Order: sequence, then C-alpha cells, then structure tokens
Amino acid sequence: MRGKIIHIIYIGIVLILPSACKPGVPSEFIQPDDMEDILYDYYVSQGIASIPSVNSGDEDYKRDLYFNAVLKKHHVTRADFDSSLVYYYTRADHFVEICHNVQDRLSQDALDLGASEGEVERYTTHSLTGDTANVWEGSRCIMLIPYAPYNRFQFVQKADTSYHKGDHFILAFRSNYLYQSGAKDAIVYIALKYENDSIVSKVTRFSVSGDTQLRFDACDLKVKEVMGYFYLGAGNEKNTELKLLFLTDINFIRFHKQETDKSMKPANEVIKADTTKTIPDSVMKRQRHQFGVKPVSR
Repeated sequence: MRGKIIHIIYIGIVLILPSACKPGVPSEFIQPDDMEDILYDYYVSQGIASIPSVNSGDEDYKRDLYFNAVLKKHHVTRADFDSSLVYYYTRADHFVEICHNVQDRLSQDALDLGASEGEVERYTTHSLTGDTANVWEGSRCIMLIPYAPYNRFQFVQKADTSYHKGDHFILAFRSNYLYQSGAKDAIVYIALKYENDSIVSKVTRFSVSGDTQLRFDACDLKVKEVMGYFYLGAGNEKNTELKLLFLTDINFIRFHKQETDKSMKPANEVIKADTTKTIPDSVMKRQRHQFGVKPVSR
C-alpha cells in the first residue's frame, strides 16, 4: 500500500514539474496581460489621434500625447515600456500570443460597431467544389514585426482537383499598422505556377492600413501550385519603439470560368480601399475621457 502511494505521489510530481518550470516573464518587465491591455488602448488611442479636427495641431504631437496618456492610465513609464518591448521582441512566443489577443479584441470591437463583411469575405464559406470559393490554406491572421525572422511569412500550397483551367483568382487581405513611429513598408508577393511550369507573379508594396487585392486573370492552363510571402521592412529606426503589422482576413478566392462569360476585361492589379469611417462625437468624447486626454489646440 505504501509503495502504491509513493508511486502516485511520484506521478503527481512528474505531471506538475513541466508546468512549474515553464518560464514566465521576469517581474521587472510588463506582464503579458498588462502588455495586452496597453497595446489595445494604444491602438484605439492612435485611431483617435489620427482623426482630423479644426484645431488638430501637429499629428505627431497628438500621437505622442495619446501614447503618454495610455501609459499614465496603466501606471507605466516610457522607460518601463521600452525595456519591456525589447524583452518581448526577443521572446516572440510571448509577444505573438499577446498580439493575437489584441487583434481578436479589435476585430470584436469592429463587429460590435456594426462592421459588415467585405465583398470578398462572402466567399469564405462557399464549398470548394462550387464556382467560387476561398481556397486559402494558411492562417487568416498573421502578425509581423520588423525583425528577422518574424518579419517574413512564406506560403506554399498545392492545387487540388477543385482548380480548373480558365480559373481566375483574387488574393485579398486587410493590413493594420500599429507603429509608434518610423516608416511603414511592407510587400506582398504571390506567384501561380501552371501545369506547364510557367509562372505568373505579382508584387506590391503597401504602407498604409487598409484593404489590398491582387487579381489574376483567367488562363487556359490549370494552376498546380500557389506560392508567395508577406514581408515587413525593418527600416533604420531604433528597436525600442513599437512596430507591428497585423494582416487579417486573408483570402485567396478562386473563380471558375462561367460558360456564359464573355471575353474578360483586364482587372486592376491592386485595389486599395479607404477604410476610414466617421466616428460620432459622443464616441470621441467617451474615448478621450477614457484616456484622460483633452482635445488638442495648439
């Protein structure tokens, strides 16, 4: 009986040790939950700061003002934030999870405010065997920071039997920059490899938050592979400032050629949409009060 009890205790210790030994964030740095709240409030505050007004003053001044208000709200100094950011940049496992949580909260906020699905998103639930379908196989949400290896996301996917000759395609995604300062410069590259090994590729830069689409016209050949990457440039700025790029709602839409289709007209290679929306004064006042910031007049 005694031996059985010792055996049970031993098993319990073995099960507990891995979780007990799991490294956490040192106490001198901002803890993950607190960092998530700070990044969330920072994103919201920068959206407020970017809204033009009659006495708007200098935009960089406004952004810095709101950033300081967020830090004050969370009782964190700029030095604490900078040192914690350097730590998280070297611990991407912690940082990626935090940023994904922030993105989930922002996406839910958008839905709560009545954001509607884009034109492309209507195809995401269609059957792969139908005339139109989202055939993207990767994650629909990607986070990039301008430091290797986390500044690049590559993708390769093989075509299956749902791809036909005469298909045309759209790669669509939404970009959200969360930058404290510095130049924003990202690239998306995508290539279609056809059954005769010929390749058609497209590449474009995007330096503002918004929607981007790359279109591929129909071809008489069948696609056998799709490949490409998203890349965020590092720039020359110091690495103690916040620089994040969220890529969300990533879709690769495949359209089958219709029998009734006429000759197809060339489509624009890249389409960007202005996603800025007017925020009611009542919401503006409530959000300014949340961060303890008065309207700027300089």
